[in-house]
Amino acid sequence: MERTSPGSRNATAHDLQAYAVLLRTLTSEINRRAHSFAQSHGLHATDVHALAAIMDSAVLDGRPMTPSRLAERLSLTSGAVTACVDRLERAGHISRTRDSADRRVVHLEYKPAARALARQYFGPLARSTEAAMGQFTPAQLATVADFLHALNQELTADRVGGEPVP
Repeated sequence: MERTSPGSRNATAHDLQAYAVLLRTLTSEINRRAHSFAQSHGLHATDVHALAAIMDSAVLDGRPMTPSRLAERLSLTSGAVTACVDRLERAGHISRTRDSADRRVVHLEYKPAARALARQYFGPLARSTEAAMGQFTPAQLATVADFLHALNQELTADRVGGEPVP
């Protein structure tokens, strides 16, 4: 089977190395931007991952993030999560609120002003994503989304040592 360069748009559909290179390149670029955001706002890299997990929780889980779920999601100790949440709260990025049904449960909420700051900072990433999406048909984008969803399920299952998580 003829192989193409990993960066080529014509990489063979089943060329695992080409996919690995493309995924590493994407991950590196996103991480570079996340680290830059962290540095420019006095945060740790883990804090940015925590912010993303807090922001994405309602979409992924259908419920607000809690410190214990954040610890699980980021593979951190409860002490490390407490320090992270404290930093994010002090910096004005999140707030802690008590669940109205069970006051023992704490929800972590991404503050609107912090969301706006992140939206502004990551605007170029959003514009690049939109530009790339514009190069594909809705059917192709649905296939890409299916692939990314399946890959995330497999990675999550591998991380937690079980079946893929829906």
